[in-house]
Amino acid sequence: MKLNELIDCPYDTLITGIKTSSVNIKKGDLFICIDNKTMDRHLFIDDAINKGAAAVIVKNDVGKKSVPIIKVDNPNQVFVDIINKFYDYPTNKLQIIGVTGTDGKTTVATIIYKLLNNCAYIGTNGITYNDYKEKTSNTTPSLDKTIPLFADMVKNNIKTVSMEVSSEALHYDRVNGIKFNCSILTNITKEHLNTHKTLENYIACKCKLFDNTIGPCILNKDDEHYLEVSKHCQKIYTYGKDNDNDLYFKDVKLMEDKTLFKIVYQNQEYEIESPLIAMFNVYNLCAALLALVSLGYNMNNLISNIKNIKVSGRLENIDLGQDFKVIVDYAHTPNGISELLKFMNSLKHNRLIVVFSEPGERDKSKRPSKGYNVITNCDYAIVTSQDPRGEDPADIANDLVSNVKDYKNYEIVLDRSEAIKKAINIAHKNDIVLIIGKGSENYQILKDKIIEFCDLDEVKKHLKNLLNK
Repeated sequence: MKLNELIDCPYDTLITGIKTSSVNIKKGDLFICIDNKTMDRHLFIDDAINKGAAAVIVKNDVGKKSVPIIKVDNPNQVFVDIINKFYDYPTNKLQIIGVTGTDGKTTVATIIYKLLNNCAYIGTNGITYNDYKEKTSNTTPSLDKTIPLFADMVKNNIKTVSMEVSSEALHYDRVNGIKFNCSILTNITKEHLNTHKTLENYIACKCKLFDNTIGPCILNKDDEHYLEVSKHCQKIYTYGKDNDNDLYFKDVKLMEDKTLFKIVYQNQEYEIESPLIAMFNVYNLCAALLALVSLGYNMNNLISNIKNIKVSGRLENIDLGQDFKVIVDYAHTPNGISELLKFMNSLKHNRLIVVFSEPGERDKSKRPSKGYNVITNCDYAIVTSQDPRGEDPADIANDLVSNVKDYKNYEIVLDRSEAIKKAINIAHKNDIVLIIGKGSENYQILKDKIIEFCDLDEVKKHLKNLLNK
């Protein structure tokens, strides 16, 4: 499109794309200096022009440049308007379901994706629809990534998008302009305070999703912050364990390889056999089912597809024929880890061996309690490294064990591959080896670089070596 077709201006410059980061600029792109609360995009105008930007939208005076410069009062709103117009308003042609919460976003969003045909997934595990697969650096990408993707989804006959919406995405306005047809709250616990500073700010950010929801809001009534979030919802449906919910569950039987339970919806009872294990996945499945039936999908059809559900890196059991279990899970929040350890200890096992750590440059105050929680709820723990960033992994490990100095059931192995290897090599028959924190992520963030690393691949490598011996 021409620039004067996108915004009121005298320039008929041809625009071939919209970008808000100079890093991604290609020849013919329009560069918009949005305010993303972390950096001044005006500083990168010359870089954008050198890379081929055809025009720039600014808020500040930047002087004359070699391409058209358009000054506006609110570049963020202009960006939302322009990118939607450029791609012919693709969000109006899709059913977009947003999933937010401290724990369970990936699982709920993946369940929805697996239960439906012609559905796309966007979240921690990347972007997937039809044959398209892409890893993402953020759980929820920014609009200059998602809007072109939405346009491509429309072209490829995608009808529904199941999308994780993180609190950071809401804080940094990455989903501004997207009207969600349905939104889901899993839970809210104290987390991400390095970004939000207070729990109140964190909850307020989550509530933004429901302010921008034009259809059903699916809330976990058993969550202690339910009432606070409900004030931001127009059309509320609830799920939980009590019969005053729109959908409730009962008669739960937790097993090692599946979960049996019943749900009741509109006075009708349904029997569920789920391949997802642990009580928190009962909640996750109920959230997804309630969202979809509230949008008009048939409950029986959805239930028939439950057998197809698998969520990469979430309670993923890796079985190469060894006589002990190895499970990889993404659990990293205090609540997520507590619930996971509780479930693991409920299973029949000899010893529970846990490999864990904590990311660098995050909320340090929770490290001692996290280490204490893991080490006092397992038989043996191996403290390692996990995305240390600019911190010394040894300092992080020492923070984690600061409240358990007198305990003898742990050791520190900072090389994550070696830590996984050690856990596997010391495991005996009927032990459970639990590796938490990264799930199926395929990288480690170090001080000066990002390296390829995947817990799932490491487990398979070390198991094969052990079994070959």
